[in-house]
Amino acid sequence: MTDGTPTTLTDRIEAALRDVRDPNADLSVFDAGFVENIDAADGEVTIEADLTALDGQTSTQVVQAMLHAVDDVDGVDSVHVERTTPTGEGNAGVESFDRVVAVASAKGGVGKSTVATHLACALAADNDVALFDADIHGPNVPELLDVSGPVHSSEEGDPLPVRAGDMDVMSVGLMESGAPLAWRGAMAHDALNDLFENTAWRNDDVLVLDLPPGTGDVVLTTLQEVPVDGVVVVTTPFHASVSDTSRTVELFRDNDVPVLGTVVNMAEYVCDCCGEPNDLFTGDALGDLDAEVLAELPFSHDLQGTPAPGSVPDAVSSLGDAVESALDTAGEVGVDPTADIRDLQPQERKDRVRERFTALDSGEPFVLVSDRDPTPVGQFLGRLAEAPREAFDPFEVRRETPEAWVLETAKP
Repeated sequence: MTDGTPTTLTDRIEAALRDVRDPNADLSVFDAGFVENIDAADGEVTIEADLTALDGQTSTQVVQAMLHAVDDVDGVDSVHVERTTPTGEGNAGVESFDRVVAVASAKGGVGKSTVATHLACALAADNDVALFDADIHGPNVPELLDVSGPVHSSEEGDPLPVRAGDMDVMSVGLMESGAPLAWRGAMAHDALNDLFENTAWRNDDVLVLDLPPGTGDVVLTTLQEVPVDGVVVVTTPFHASVSDTSRTVELFRDNDVPVLGTVVNMAEYVCDCCGEPNDLFTGDALGDLDAEVLAELPFSHDLQGTPAPGSVPDAVSSLGDAVESALDTAGEVGVDPTADIRDLQPQERKDRVRERFTALDSGEPFVLVSDRDPTPVGQFLGRLAEAPREAFDPFEVRRETPEAWVLETAKP
């Protein structure tokens, strides 16, 4: 340049590109580090740009702005933006994550994807988070986060997730451009398996998996092939939803997946006019849930908006804290047992129960931990106490973890 005036074609192109801004950081594409090289030969211009830090929609907008800016430069006959990716970008496969949290539901329409998306954004306040939309027949995550494709590949050929702020996002919906999905068995299995194994994630702290509703092939495939550290199950307070949710919880436990707890969505609606909370569903079906309730989320406008990583409604922020605490204790039995008969031989089990139960005074609590359903132990306790089953109040049996059952009662 002479006296501040660009003299070569490359100089003029660079000057034009410095007027194109990164909308997220309000920097020029040069200062943001997007432009890696400019090749201007005989009026044919190729701009090499690394836009992997931007989500799909934003990167498309930046490319269009670059094309328009350079196309107006004197001496440019044609212009092309070639997207590049850093060598060795990302870690392929879900095994690279420290923790994997699945979000599931027994039914569709309970807000599972909404909860998964908001939960991922809540966890992103303190972690490097990725969100995997495995709901192959209804991939709603891109719409909920307002991100779009296309999905690009790393130099190794692995698919790169798009970015929602600092959060990685991958979904079949990003590759299908809104086309209806009618994939069956093997096709769905192969598509998901490829993404599970090969997606080049940038973040590696927590992966949130949005599973399809129900207990079909995709859910079972995920349980078999992805190292899930815990699952959060979403339900509404409606009795049919709660009943199906209890069976889904049992499925996960049967597959040795710790159930972190349940999220009760649409628990209430707060009137915009008077501010009074109102129940959307009648009855008290939640008593039938065989898992801790991590959060009861209201039906509110806050949860219908577009969440951002690290910026979520207060109720969802509390859910994120509850999930992290549950992850820290996943697999642990949260009671102080009177008798623990796990891994004991049959006669040793009976002797341990007899010893600990008979040592109690009337009215004292008895808490038994077992590695199998201890319901039949109730008959043995009745013989020891010389009392009918009705005399034991309370008498509760629950599956605390995939490997542990708990019986809680009191000596008559």
